[in-house]
Amino acid sequence: MGQGIDEVTCTAGTDYHDLVLASDQPLVLRGLANHWPIVAAARTSDAAVLAYLRAGASEAPVQFVVAPPGSGGRMHYDDDMRGFNFRRGQAPLGPLLDELARLSGETDAAAMAAQGVLAEQAAPGFCDENRLDWLPATAKARLWIGNRIEVAIHSDPADNIACVAAGRRRFTLFAPEQLPNLAMGPFDPTPAGTPIGMADPLRPDFDRFPRFRQAMDSALSAELLPGDGIFIPYHWYHHVQSLDPVSILVNHWWNDAPADGGSPWDAMLHAIMAIRHLPPNQRQAWQAMFSHYAFLASGDPREHLPAHIHGVLGAESPADRLAIRQMLLKNLSGRQ
Repeated sequence: MGQGIDEVTCTAGTDYHDLVLASDQPLVLRGLANHWPIVAAARTSDAAVLAYLRAGASEAPVQFVVAPPGSGGRMHYDDDMRGFNFRRGQAPLGPLLDELARLSGETDAAAMAAQGVLAEQAAPGFCDENRLDWLPATAKARLWIGNRIEVAIHSDPADNIACVAAGRRRFTLFAPEQLPNLAMGPFDPTPAGTPIGMADPLRPDFDRFPRFRQAMDSALSAELLPGDGIFIPYHWYHHVQSLDPVSILVNHWWNDAPADGGSPWDAMLHAIMAIRHLPPNQRQAWQAMFSHYAFLASGDPREHLPAHIHGVLGAESPADRLAIRQMLLKNLSGRQ
């Protein structure tokens, strides 16, 4: 099912900024991080890569999750979906790496992961030695450290460059329009703040999730080795499987949208509350409104108006966005 992701073979010192940002499609960047010291250490041994990270680790606490042996490494909900099949904890990076080394020698080990750790806090100096100079300045390096785990289908509201530093990882990607076929879970609770897929690409249950077959038919997948990178465009859904007992990923998120533009997620939550339960004819009317004013399906809705009265229809300047924010606060504060 599915197909491979387009690939490019990278060369040291090349600027891939334009290649990546000009595309809205996933791309595997083979050898993108071959020059990183952490990749060189990983190619020596698991012990060497753990020692490399440990040498630069700070005492700052790092959040981690642990699932028991027998979980198959899948970080997910428990049986009744009131909670999760893992526990949370925190510790400095050094002790976590020691525990990962210990678990790597067990045949039926617990699944452990420290996910999305800011590298500049957990390992000062890491970013100076392991960097991609062409990335936007806002794209902070984050560490994903663990053993054999499975991260359920999810999406991120950002563009993403992820580089495998140690171990092998398999990525399975789904385009945003596949959302109706992905059998996504609830908005609350979620394991890490974003909804996750209930269907599992590794063990698809098409009887329970029949539409998931369409998603799998369209899926893109690739296995990455140490030094390889992948570009995951904004809001593409992805499932990630770590295949080795020591697995380290370094990712960088960025979003070029105006920082004061508000949250699309918040807008959707408000729309669910305000629109979903309207009569069908009213929902249809608001669908046309959103299509016209928010998604610009018919072009610029201001084109017939003189510029001096565009007002909040523009939403292009900080002043416009501030005016909209003030309108929203006024409207929401007046309703219970």
